[in-house]
Amino acid sequence: MDVTADRDFDDWADILAFHWEAGVDVAIGEVPVDRFAESAAEPSRPRAPAAPARDSAAGAAGLAPRSPAPSRNQPAYPSAPATPTLVTQPPDEAVMGAREAARAAASLDELKAILDGFEGCALKRTASRLVFADGNPAAKVMFVGEAPGRDEDQQGLPFVGRSGKLLDLMLAAIGLDRTSAYIANVIPWRPPGNRTPTPQETAVCLPFIARQIELADPDILVCLGGPSAQALLGTTEGITKLRGRFMDYDTGTRTIRAIATFHPAYLLRTPLGKRFAWRDMLAVEALLAGKGGA
Repeated sequence: MDVTADRDFDDWADILAFHWEAGVDVAIGEVPVDRFAESAAEPSRPRAPAAPARDSAAGAAGLAPRSPAPSRNQPAYPSAPATPTLVTQPPDEAVMGAREAARAAASLDELKAILDGFEGCALKRTASRLVFADGNPAAKVMFVGEAPGRDEDQQGLPFVGRSGKLLDLMLAAIGLDRTSAYIANVIPWRPPGNRTPTPQETAVCLPFIARQIELADPDILVCLGGPSAQALLGTTEGITKLRGRFMDYDTGTRTIRAIATFHPAYLLRTPLGKRFAWRDMLAVEALLAGKGGA
């Protein structure tokens, strides 16, 4: 058995696993292109030399001139096809369009249909499907994360991957499940490669999640993670300072209690944070029972 080959295979498997976990799960071209070699060759590419006199003489004699020798710097692979330019709205127009579209929704079903047809967010073009919500929209407590991941993008439901399984355990610990809680995200489309949404993407999606909260009308809003809390609660504080404190959230029709806690994905990476999340969930349980939230 070739031990070296076996080790090389393990290395490649680890690399592929790393990219898969990072969200790189689709190829965008059939032919690999070495952009570094292309960039290095570009500045030193010589200009086409003037035709030699003998070629002129050959042309005058009716003979075809010789083709110039290929440049050493010219890549041997075919050029990648040009990427089409996507026409997008200016940021201010996209946000205003989102606000008008969100206000037009009279129900959660209408809001979902409006989001399905909304073209003001570029994330929709790269995502597989809309990830709107899961759980019971009539529940007293609503959980809101930041954005869908790969599993959520494939199934069209929020929190169905490893983070979702941990969230289910967190809900069960205080006597809840997906029939007694409503779950959504600030961003309803998966960012490519699970990257962090840009401020513009968050601003465009914010009117929709705000309207979704208003229409669901929960008694308690739980922000899962710093980005969700910052977007919905209008603060710049980090999650370690925000978590565990009850604040007021104006739904547009009334004021409800809101609390931030660690995102399940963070807890998977940092298990020591689970004890603090447990305290936050106990505070939610007490508020639901009418025993806390001061």
